Amino acid sequence: MGTFFYMLLAFLVGVLVGWFIWGRLRGELDGLRGDLDRTRSERDRLRADADRLTGELDVCRGARADLERQLGEAQGAKAGATKAAIPAPSALMSTSAPAKTSPAKTAPAKTAPAKTGSGKSTPAETTSKKPAAVTAAAAPKASASKAAASKTSATAKKAAPAAKKAATGKATAAAADKADSLRRLIGIGPVNERKLHGLGVRTYAQIAAWTAADIKRIEDVLEFDGRIERERWIEQAKLLAAGDEKEFARRFPTAGTASNT
Repeated sequence: MGTFFYMLLAFLVGVLVGWFIWGRLRGELDGLRGDLDRTRSERDRLRADADRLTGELDVCRGARADLERQLGEAQGAKAGATKAAIPAPSALMSTSAPAKTSPAKTAPAKTAPAKTGSGKSTPAETTSKKPAAVTAAAAPKASASKAAASKTSATAKKAAPAAKKAATGKATAAAADKADSLRRLIGIGPVNERKLHGLGVRTYAQIAAWTAADIKRIEDVLEFDGRIERERWIEQAKLLAAGDEKEFARRFPTAGTASNT
């Protein structure tokens, strides 16, 4: 009878020890699963950030291509205006060259010896006056070419901010289209959501990236006192930004659903 009692006692002790060891192992297994889920959520968040940065890079590349194209067109127009302006002075000089020889042919028609000094000065005067006229005629065309070149460069400078504004407008429109339902977070209702939209906060990723300075600024504007940290807004936003609905529902069962009902 005593042997049976000791065997029963040993069996019970073995069952208890096995149950204890199994509980420990199961707890560690659950902890490893939680770490794995967190790692997956971080991986998904990094992928989302990479996709967002890739989209912004594509927008910047498109804006750069537009600016380079406009700059090339402006430089081409400037080069064409310069080439068109250069031949004009040479043409004028070629037409004025025969005029310099005419005073030499009319020089023998001198009548009075006393007026030879004035007669000799006339060819010099005519030759000096004609290049001056040529220079005066070439000056408006050169100034016109400079004005055309400055006009094209000014047009290119004006077009550059317009292209930047268009790219920024496209990025802003894309961000507005991807706005998240902030009311899914515990502590954010319709009023707080409107206030956050007024501050430019529209996505879970923005809330997940808040720093201590951002939290203080938002709490000062919304007149909160430690509410963001107390209600774990950032932790909720990280899970929703990563798309981990299962973990979000497990940690925050009282939060809004995907349809925000």
